[in-house]
Amino acid sequence: MTTQYEMVVGLEVHVQLKTRTKAFCRCSTSFGDPPNTNSCPVCLALPGALPVLNGRAVELATRAALALGLEVHERSIFARKNYFYPDLPKGYQISQFDKPLAERGTLAIGGGRSIGITRIHMEEDAGKSVHDRFPGFTAIDLNRAGVPLIEIVSEPEIRSSAEAGAYLRALREILLYAEISDCSMEEGSLRVDANVSARPVGETAFRTRTEIKNLNSFSNVERALELEYARHVSVHESGGTIVQQTMLFDAHKNEVRGARSKEGSHDYRYFPEPDLPPLVLDPAWIQGVRYGLPEFPAARRARYVSSYSLNPTDSEVLTASRAVGDYFEKVVSAAGDAKSAANWVMGEVLASLNQSGGEIGDFPVSAASLGELVGLVKSGGLSNTAAKTVFATMLSEGGSAAAIAERDGLLQVGDDSALVGWIDEVWAEHPDEAARFAGGERKLQGVLVGFVMKKSKGRADPKKVNQLLGARAGT
Repeated sequence: MTTQYEMVVGLEVHVQLKTRTKAFCRCSTSFGDPPNTNSCPVCLALPGALPVLNGRAVELATRAALALGLEVHERSIFARKNYFYPDLPKGYQISQFDKPLAERGTLAIGGGRSIGITRIHMEEDAGKSVHDRFPGFTAIDLNRAGVPLIEIVSEPEIRSSAEAGAYLRALREILLYAEISDCSMEEGSLRVDANVSARPVGETAFRTRTEIKNLNSFSNVERALELEYARHVSVHESGGTIVQQTMLFDAHKNEVRGARSKEGSHDYRYFPEPDLPPLVLDPAWIQGVRYGLPEFPAARRARYVSSYSLNPTDSEVLTASRAVGDYFEKVVSAAGDAKSAANWVMGEVLASLNQSGGEIGDFPVSAASLGELVGLVKSGGLSNTAAKTVFATMLSEGGSAAAIAERDGLLQVGDDSALVGWIDEVWAEHPDEAARFAGGERKLQGVLVGFVMKKSKGRADPKKVNQLLGARAGT
């Protein structure tokens, strides 16, 4: 009988915090600056240089812990994690070990599943080794050295590559909502190490794991896990032994290969950082950070369904980012019509942003202006067709919806005499359709209404046009 195996995964997510300066000095954290321009005696570990903890980094790390439901410790300790790489001038990384900032949280990933979070600890980033700048040489850029990080360590409760992807997407969503990090995997501000093993279904003991380092996209995480899990299963089934080691994923070759033997905590020779006192947080300060948290996506989606009567799919789209949700709610406030506001934001607004590649914070049509436009449609002042024309003008020129509609002659016409005039013209220009409609072919009413709307350049009130056409046909 063939043994059934299950995947066992734990993720370590390294998140750069959204600070202007580094964790222990005043150097800028700006991404993309010329190499080694954001460094100082602290970054370079020059004799006598001492670290000073960045208070904003502490606040953001605490914010992350509370957002993910972890217990924040009032006292935590920084430690030296000793290892020797060219991009780590000190020969050690300031991190936290046995007394981290926070422990024990959970993250819902959908489908009724939640994944435990073991801990969040603060640390500093290392520099960057650049292998493709000078042929035959490795260059070192220390701009990243000392950038403040949190490491979010999950419990080994993830059971598939799809669950790993769901966990990472849910985590990123919360970090973005709480404005803890920009979470750009392209720029390295969110990086993933994946620990994976395979064991027979029903077995409770953990088997030897391997760690796949520095995965730079969620899809790569999923691909790498599938490959390494398959290797583990193959080794187990052949009677072999898995060796604990660090692995690298080659996305181009679609393969996972060994890099080095996996270090244990004893290899890093942790000891308390002598140049930093324990981090002591006042309970009232922690509570103040908690009060400053935003409404998170799951709660916001539920509110949109209950308060605005939106369907779950629309609620998902409108809460995909905090900024889009904020914009939508301001449109609703100005327009007084949640469903119409949702249609406009999901339609014209997001389409325009997708085309331009811009952010909604820089969108040229303000939420108040769009709300005014939606309100004009709701009150009958503008047809949907004319409103789209007005929106296009607002997008390119700015300005008030009402002012543009009046200036460009787009305000909806409900006067019977004007509407009858347009209907008469359509009747004369399309005698075949008109005769068939008058003869009882009622499906042509929509066609004739479309002709009238085109004739009026979108200004005719379609409801009244329908009524007048019905009266003309004797219905």
